[in-house]
Amino acid sequence: MNPTRRTGILLALATAAISGFSVYVNARGVRTFDSATVYTTAKNVVAAAVLLAVIGLGARSGARLTRPTGARQWLALTGIGLVGGALAFVLFFEGLARATSPQAAFIHKTLVLWVALLAVPLLRERLQWGHWVAIGLLVVGQVGLVGGLPSSFGTSGLLILAATLLWSVEVVVAKWVLGGLSSWTVAVARMGVGSVALLAWLAVRGQLGALFSMTGAQLGWVLVTGILLAGYVGTWFAALARAQAVDVTAVLVLAAPVTAALGIALDGSALAPQAPWLALVVAGGAVAVWLGGRDTPLDRHPLAVEARR
Repeated sequence: MNPTRRTGILLALATAAISGFSVYVNARGVRTFDSATVYTTAKNVVAAAVLLAVIGLGARSGARLTRPTGARQWLALTGIGLVGGALAFVLFFEGLARATSPQAAFIHKTLVLWVALLAVPLLRERLQWGHWVAIGLLVVGQVGLVGGLPSSFGTSGLLILAATLLWSVEVVVAKWVLGGLSSWTVAVARMGVGSVALLAWLAVRGQLGALFSMTGAQLGWVLVTGILLAGYVGTWFAALARAQAVDVTAVLVLAAPVTAALGIALDGSALAPQAPWLALVVAGGAVAVWLGGRDTPLDRHPLAVEARR
């Protein structure tokens, strides 16, 4: 097993664990705000601040920034921040505020499928039959967990789908730019540029003042979810720098069993109806983990990231 790719898959597993916990916490935090956009802006600003604080620790944290060397890299980082760190968040949470949780969960978890379709022609990633088996298990398991395909789509579904498609494009662009920049650089650009854009959007809508009138409970939710988001972004881009985009995205779906386990343990959700579908998701994730750590021609591709990163 290639050590760099193995590290990437392990980081993706950490991202999935953080994501699973974040989904559970965010579902409660967003309900304390009248505006989903105000909520996501506040927690994104916290996430950006946490990432910058870690960078500030310098050598002690192992984090480092690398300066973009050309217009294409600067443009890619700006796009990642504006699209992945701002626009997609606004679309997703605005859609989430109008959609049912099962509908939102299913649409968002199709991310692995869109990334797979983009990664082959644009990143030249090589997918084996096992990848399609893993994706099939993950998608079918997700359909079962949410109780079947959404019966209606509507505006909310379109908003969430648009956000998911934008995030899939962001994954491809990030994978490309990570060939020349550190994962910390991309993470800070995503949350830093994204936060500035979100703050500007709130100012245009006349909602900027809401950030300075949060209650103690709201501030608590923002701090917790912001720290979780910083951990998610940091491990996500570090994983993407080391392994195939389709592999780390597939492993990310393992967040679903984490969220389900929290619901069972803390909310008293029934395990029996979910067990078969959770088993499919875990099986698909296991296949993705196994495939993700194997040596492939990608290790010799110009887009591959050296182990020193």
